[in-house]
Amino acid sequence: MTVDNPTLPSFGFADLHLPAALVRNLSRQEITDPTPVQAAVIPDALAGRDVLGRARTGSGKTLAFGLPMLERLAGGRSRSRSPRGLIVVPTRELANQVRQSLEPLAHAVNLKMTTVYGGTPYDRQVRRLKQGTDIVVATPGRLDDLIRRGACRLDAVEITVLDEADHLCDLGFFPAVDALLALTPAGGQRQLLSATLDGDVDKLVRNHLNDPVVHKIDSDQSTIDTMDHHVLVTGSHNKLETTLDLLRANPRSIVFTRTRGGATDLARQLSEAGIEAVDLHGNLSQRVRERNLRQFSNGRAQVVVATDVAARGIHVDGIGLVVHYDVPTEPKSYLHRSGRTARAGNSGAVVTVTVERGVGAVMRLHRTAGVDARHHDARTAPQPLTAEALSTAGVPAHEVKVVEHGSGRGGNRQGRYNGRSGGRGYQGRNQGQGRGQGHGQGQGRGQSGRRPRTRQP
Repeated sequence: MTVDNPTLPSFGFADLHLPAALVRNLSRQEITDPTPVQAAVIPDALAGRDVLGRARTGSGKTLAFGLPMLERLAGGRSRSRSPRGLIVVPTRELANQVRQSLEPLAHAVNLKMTTVYGGTPYDRQVRRLKQGTDIVVATPGRLDDLIRRGACRLDAVEITVLDEADHLCDLGFFPAVDALLALTPAGGQRQLLSATLDGDVDKLVRNHLNDPVVHKIDSDQSTIDTMDHHVLVTGSHNKLETTLDLLRANPRSIVFTRTRGGATDLARQLSEAGIEAVDLHGNLSQRVRERNLRQFSNGRAQVVVATDVAARGIHVDGIGLVVHYDVPTEPKSYLHRSGRTARAGNSGAVVTVTVERGVGAVMRLHRTAGVDARHHDARTAPQPLTAEALSTAGVPAHEVKVVEHGSGRGGNRQGRYNGRSGGRGYQGRNQGQGRGQGHGQGQGRGQSGRRPRTRQP
């Protein structure tokens, strides 16, 4: 049975027949009413059904799958090395975030939780599994290692959750997850939460879920309407300076780079310029990754500079701006990166910083992703570069003209990027030998006979 964007009843957690201890704990956290994904998923999960939910990051998925698991396991006791609940996640950071969200609730009903993931010593994880734990939150690789070492068994698992299943598959974990699910009892309850339900995710569903109820609440694509998307075009030597201006005006931001080294270098450059920044990528030890994410979460760092894979574990509310310092290569990556803002019903802004020669590729990426972005020339954009100021400036993408080739030196030279900005020579042509006169709506400085100057870093 599939339910597309259901009309959800108005009820609170107290009406869901959850254990009273869970309801009281939620109330102390001022959590009384379920989000749409929680209201859709929890009743079917409490009824023992397999559930397939399409929901984006920040929609409240953790409680949607966590509360039914806690309700089912409450009152029971797990044997040594044999958990009864299993939550599989793609990253170490997400494993910790799931534990932090559910552990107070688990304690309320006398259940023990353990996280297992790579990058940390085996000893503590093995010891906790041996002592007996009710719920394991795990990344696939480390869990597989522990099973091979005889430190964990899955034959007593009553309920299994795959969180961010699409990201698990994107990271190449499909074979491992498929094998892990095969080790759990065939009659066990299973829940799968994902932003998309195609490809390898669909294979997991067909292989392991039994007549699931499908709730299509929303996806990464649905966040587009709650975000303002912008393209900020800068000179090839001004990219860092433009990004500094952007981040000074918008504290509490995430910046994405393509490489690990690029993330480290940019975080250092930002910090040297007075913007406290931390990096997050796979070259860092788990201890450093946790420390950097904690500094960003508690506000000691204004900005985190991350790579795509590491950013899958960033689930922090209150992020007002996402900056694509390096343009992603795929629409899915763009949407996932951008989904770090506009979470939990809030709005947010997304800015792609690019040089002129990259504008065409950015526009093609946006079209494929279904994004309608406003374009800004960094030389004429409003100062300071706040998200609010950008939302009322610039030009829509359909008014931007990209000319792929110039017509040679001297004479008439057509710029690569022509936008109808009404700014200072933003899209004007330069005519004549060297000094030219700007033409078109973007005259401004062009009328002085000088080409617009770009700032140097």
